[in-house]
Amino acid sequence: MLISFNKPPFTGNEEKYILESIKSSKISGEGEFTLKCHKWFEEKLQCKKAFLTPSCTHALEMAAILLDIKEGDEVIIPSYTFVSTANAFVLRGAKIVFVDIRPDTMNIDEAKIEEAITSKTKVIVPVHYAGVACAMDTIMDIAKKYNLFVVEDAAQGMMSSYKGKALGTIGHLGAFSFHETKNYTSAGEGGLLIINDKNFIQRAEIIREKGTNRSQFFRGMVDKYSWVDLGSSYLMNDVSAAYLWGNLEKANEINQNRLNSWQKYYDGLKELENRGFIELPKIPDGCVQNAHMFYIKVKDLEERSVLLEYLKGNDIYAVFHYVPLHSAEAGLKFSRFSGKDIYTTKESERLIRLPMYYGLENKDIKHIVDVIYKFFGA
Repeated sequence: MLISFNKPPFTGNEEKYILESIKSSKISGEGEFTLKCHKWFEEKLQCKKAFLTPSCTHALEMAAILLDIKEGDEVIIPSYTFVSTANAFVLRGAKIVFVDIRPDTMNIDEAKIEEAITSKTKVIVPVHYAGVACAMDTIMDIAKKYNLFVVEDAAQGMMSSYKGKALGTIGHLGAFSFHETKNYTSAGEGGLLIINDKNFIQRAEIIREKGTNRSQFFRGMVDKYSWVDLGSSYLMNDVSAAYLWGNLEKANEINQNRLNSWQKYYDGLKELENRGFIELPKIPDGCVQNAHMFYIKVKDLEERSVLLEYLKGNDIYAVFHYVPLHSAEAGLKFSRFSGKDIYTTKESERLIRLPMYYGLENKDIKHIVDVIYKFFGA
């Protein structure tokens, strides 16, 4: 049987909670399970405020509105990321400025950020690739020096940390994904915006409620609610939050299961790295990862293509990842690359993501490792 690349996490109580939500009198946003999830995130992450959204894309769009991104502003991000990281700010009229990545983590190269800053720069968006933290101390120091905002794209980073701080809680704002490919999901799609600066909380509530002060009305803070600001429908429905709550109840169990699988891959493939056939992921000091993915790097694009076909022929569904945004049609239109693309394209063409999900069986990991060894004749 084909070993799937991904299976959405399911722990057993999701169906029960979905039915409870359906039978309740409130299945739209801000229902019982939404509030439970919000409390869990605020306590677990130690953030000022958490807001579930329909997707991480929506969370990033909220962040762009909160920061008053306007036509002509510049936003610094890595090119090696999902399109939503850029789109959220392009929708507000910003110019995207791409910076090269570090080959060890595939994260934005913090040493290249400062030279990309101009008088138009307003935000830095570090993307924590594979749930491994960017060098946030350096990034926050740069942001403070130039009076810039930092929005952490922690789409892949739930349960990861940097020097003891949860990812997403170090910058001014943080965005997470609960897509079905992530460690935790809200029935296929979902996101989270967390607020680390209390000055953004009230406006975030308004933006999330279509630009109205509806949340304040329901708390009795105003006698009627009306349209007061920009906004859209950024609330997750409670049925989706109910599924997510089933995941969050077992968050530590899911995390440990994935870490065990990650370690089995690493230990099993280490000899191939020692012999120079592949490169394995690197976890810098101070970073606690969440085993969101396990990837290997091969020699070049040609070898990657051949290995992917070989894996498929052995009933293993592995994939490559992002095509750098600066090389895309829209990237050419809405962005510029600061400095040279030394690693972004080169490293992206070498990377293969192996199957990784909650419940991945040890025998399947062994089969995958054995097949890779056979490919290299080792």
